[in-house]
This record gives sequence, structure tokens and C-alpha cells, in this order.
Amino acid sequence: MKSAPTPPSVSRGPADHDVRDQIVAAATEHFSRYGYEKTTVSDLAKTIGFSKAYIYKFFESKQAIGEMICTNCLREIENDVRVAVDGVESPPEKLRRMFKTIVESSLRLFFQDRKLYEIAASAAGERWQATVAYEARIQGLLQDILQQGRHSGDFERKTPLDETTKAIYLVMRPYLNPLLLQYSFDNTEEAPSQLSSLVLRSLSP
Repeated sequence: MKSAPTPPSVSRGPADHDVRDQIVAAATEHFSRYGYEKTTVSDLAKTIGFSKAYIYKFFESKQAIGEMICTNCLREIENDVRVAVDGVESPPEKLRRMFKTIVESSLRLFFQDRKLYEIAASAAGERWQATVAYEARIQGLLQDILQQGRHSGDFERKTPLDETTKAIYLVMRPYLNPLLLQYSFDNTEEAPSQLSSLVLRSLSP
């Protein structure tokens, strides 16, 4: 890193957020170079130019920093998905775009930077709150699309909505969970269109 940030005087409010953002930005760069598992908070403190004790004023552990980085990455995927879904009116097309964008965005974030992928893999394997919250938001978005499709007459209404949402989410999960995505890599080109088509046929009224 070109220059080490200087710890500000202890304060509350916006300054605290600035310091947290500095730590997260520096940690993202460090983890990207050296990996999450091999890095200690002491290593991170030396790189950033803060004392380890000072870092602990803002994050209680290395995992807490990793959680924040993971949250940022997952939010980026989620934002991509919402933009894609909001760009069309038809519920069936929304569902197709959801499948396609989740795969494309996950691949871009998790496979173009293998070191940061370690954080996502740890988060998924250990069920960090960042991952749990992300999966809940994706399921919520999926349920909204299904509800819209039922109102428009595009989707069947006999199956309970929560059951349908859960079943379709389980179809999508291998392509949004980083631990599972690495084993589905060979199918990522055709899977979104094939699976979304299969799901849409099952939703026909």
C-alpha cells in the first residue's frame, strides 16, 4: 500500500465510520494479495499502519472484518440482480434475469479474485451472518417475483407461496453459494437458461 493511514483522535459519529471504511478497504486489498486464512490481525495492523489494539476498537475479530468485506461483495451481487430484475415488467422475464445475473455476478466476484473468494467460502461454510442475511434477501426478492407472477396470471397459485419460493431457491442455490458454485463451474454457461426454463414450465397455471 502506498501510504499508511494515520489514526485519528478517538471520536464518535462520522469519524468512526471513516476509520472503519479505511480498515475495510485496506483489509480487502491485503486479503486480496495474501489470502484471508493466512492473515492475522497483527499482519493487517502492520500493513495498515494502525496498532492491533486500535483495530480492535472497531472490529472485535478478523472474522468481523471479513464479514464486512463479504457483505460488500454480496451487496454488489444483489444490486446487480435488482437492477436486472427491475429492468423488465414481465414476471417470467424477471425470473430469467434473476437466474442469469446471479450466476454472472457471482462468477465475476468470486472467481476473478481467488483470494477474496476464500472469504466468501469461509462465510458460506461457517454460515456467517453476512451470508445468512444475503440468502434471506435473495429469497425475499424471489418471493416478490413469484407473487407478481401470480397476480398477473403468469404463475400457478395452488402451491403455497413459501413452498414454491423455497423449492426454486434450492434450484438456484448451487449457483449463488460460493462453496457450491465451484463444483458447478462447468455448467454455468447453459445452467441459467435451462434451469429458469424448467422452473417457468413448472410455474405455468
